Amino acid sequence: MNTILQQIGELGIVPVIALADAQSALPLADALVAGGLPCAEVTFRTAAGEEAIRLIAKKHPNILVGAGTVLTTEQAKRAIDAGARFVVSPGFNPNVVDFCVEQRIPVIPGCITPTEMEQAIERGLEVVKFFPAEQAGGLSFIKAVSAPYPMLSFVPTGGVGTDNVADYLSFGKVLACGGSWMVRKDLIDGGRFDEIEVLCAEASSIVKKVRKV
Repeated sequence: MNTILQQIGELGIVPVIALADAQSALPLADALVAGGLPCAEVTFRTAAGEEAIRLIAKKHPNILVGAGTVLTTEQAKRAIDAGARFVVSPGFNPNVVDFCVEQRIPVIPGCITPTEMEQAIERGLEVVKFFPAEQAGGLSFIKAVSAPYPMLSFVPTGGVGTDNVADYLSFGKVLACGGSWMVRKDLIDGGRFDEIEVLCAEASSIVKKVRKV
């Protein structure tokens, strides 16, 4: 498996971040590191996403920064140029996936059907996003599709939080979980980075407890 994907698996949780202001990126990055989750999936849902990735990549090279909600090859190119080390999309867009594969950038496309999973396998992918996880069947669905597709690992995202993340992480085919509960918009906008640090530390401790690391 790709080294970056292995690192994501070791962390166990990927903070999914939507920033209204790119200037929040650096204090947020500090909080992620201090809380033991040096990883950030900065989404392209906001105009600040690209600049936030650029700032984190430049000032915090120790953080595994990636781009989320990437819907087009143009966004993928901008994200990679800004310093994104991995790309995540909510669905399976063959153009985006093929572009990232050509650029040798790890891509984690959203897959919730066997057909999409087979498209990912055909392109040599080993990890896919399962989104929206809870609404699409949750852990029971992942367990069911893991039988015919044992070569795939999953990053469930959507409806994952402190009440169920341990259940997901306990299944061997779950590489990591994506979530925003530790990087909520109200905390970021309010500059409450100390609280984000605490929530990241709590999330990291769950991973360590479940995986006994």
